[in-house]
Amino acid sequence: DDDRYLVQAANDYEISRQLNHPYLRKSYELRRIRRFFQTRELHILMEYVDGRTLEQIGALGTHGLLGIFLRVAHGLDALHQMGYIHTDIKPNNIMVGNDGEVKIIDFGLSCRIGHIKERIQGTPDYIAPEQVERRIPLDQRTDVYNFGATLYWAITGQAYPTVMPSKKRRTGIDLAGPREAQPPEQLNPNVPTALSRLVMDCCRQNPQDRPANMAEVIRRLELAQHILDKNQATLTGPAIRGKRGPMQTLSSPSGDPAA
Repeated sequence: DDDRYLVQAANDYEISRQLNHPYLRKSYELRRIRRFFQTRELHILMEYVDGRTLEQIGALGTHGLLGIFLRVAHGLDALHQMGYIHTDIKPNNIMVGNDGEVKIIDFGLSCRIGHIKERIQGTPDYIAPEQVERRIPLDQRTDVYNFGATLYWAITGQAYPTVMPSKKRRTGIDLAGPREAQPPEQLNPNVPTALSRLVMDCCRQNPQDRPANMAEVIRRLELAQHILDKNQATLTGPAIRGKRGPMQTLSSPSGDPAA
């Protein structure tokens, strides 16, 4: 409803105005439009990204996706260091600029680490089990799950079977646990085993079984990238290296400033 949208928009502004990181979209100003002493509209001035969402872009090579998701992981790590979690990472909330820049957007559902939500908030196909069960403190591992489900979609073209599938796939909500997912390497032969295992670990049902934080995710993503680069060099040889498209040549971020 309208009131819920206004609350989420205000929350987006309150968090994103504090951001100062290359992979997190910042907001600058909030204007409230009031009628009869009630807020009817919110106008937010925010950083402009000239590009498309990951969902709009569609298919990308594994190299390009690793470059994008490394940046997303660094952005989430910075957000966590500020004491917040995003709780709604999905393809539509990852912007990729025409110049290759990557931005996490939409902090409307974000909250403090350890916050307990009284109602279900998140996006089907990417939502973590603890978000559906509710009344459980959310932490970095909730974002790890959302991140893993998004990466699963990006490298396989299929949605991860969460406890809350989207309406087009829904046959009922099973709070006891999702159906078993196929490892990405079985669906896409270009996915190295190290990356496939990371994705599956991120999407473990029990938060304690997932990577503890984004720093661990980053380390394992960089390992997968190293393996992929090594395999690519072996398969192609030096004569045709560097011929990937611009989206597929995104390198691993280094020296990212803290938020």
